Amino acid sequence: MKKLLIFLGVVCFAALSCTKEKTDYEGVIDAVTPDHTVFKEAATIHSGGYDISVEALNGVFYKGYNEIRLKIANSANGKIDIASVTFLPITTDSDGGTRSCPHRYELLYKADSNYFSGYSVFTTESGPDGSWVLDIGFTVANQPHTAKLPITVQEQPNKNLNMTAFTGKDDEQYIIALVGPQQPKVAENVLVAGIYRRNGTEPSRLSYTEVSGYTLMLDPRMPEPSMGNHSSPNNVDLTQQDDGLYYGIVNYTMTGNWTLNFILLNQNGRILKGTEVPTNFTPGVEGVKSELHIDVLF
Repeated sequence: MKKLLIFLGVVCFAALSCTKEKTDYEGVIDAVTPDHTVFKEAATIHSGGYDISVEALNGVFYKGYNEIRLKIANSANGKIDIASVTFLPITTDSDGGTRSCPHRYELLYKADSNYFSGYSVFTTESGPDGSWVLDIGFTVANQPHTAKLPITVQEQPNKNLNMTAFTGKDDEQYIIALVGPQQPKVAENVLVAGIYRRNGTEPSRLSYTEVSGYTLMLDPRMPEPSMGNHSSPNNVDLTQQDDGLYYGIVNYTMTGNWTLNFILLNQNGRILKGTEVPTNFTPGVEGVKSELHIDVLF
């Protein structure tokens, strides 16, 4: 009887611990998983007789992946007669050094909505250690125009949109940035990520390339000691689709802290980064993570 009571006490304590953690998460979730679906003006400038406006979700540039919408109009008549637009984010550090980040250099024109579309993966936040400027070029009647637009990049409050930078076994510099879902559900979720390789050291349009034909193997786990580093079924590795991004499936079986453990394979199946994690259930012990991983919270 005594042993039974002790066993039941341990079970109850574990159950209460899990419940407490889950309840605590719920108080945080609303603060860290904003669902931004509306594009708002994030920066604007008047240059050479043209009004230039850059829009982002929520009207804010965040560290990590940002979808960009750029509008240019003639200040005199409001007409849009732009032939092409280039977009180059440049950060300058406290020592005067400059570099770029993953981005779409030649923006795509959306005729039905009258804006140019692109993206930028800002690698740092604005602050004492560095500042960001958008170097924008456009052509009107075969005449080139340029404008430099200072911007502010803020911390990303949504942990589901985290990113990581690393050196692969090929000695190349890589960035993986989560794109979605913004607000995961306790279900199978479409997981979207951008994968980029740095080319050279100069802040040119060729500084980063979207890698092609890679595979991002996925093993999601709950690393908290009370969760035992358990995984979930029906996850699908990420592969590239027509838009250049990588898509897979992550199955979240409950809310809380999750670690997305990755192994990155190049187009030839060579492992560039990442390690397998133990599959055993380890209650009371913090879970082992892959050398390539991103932590999320929902």
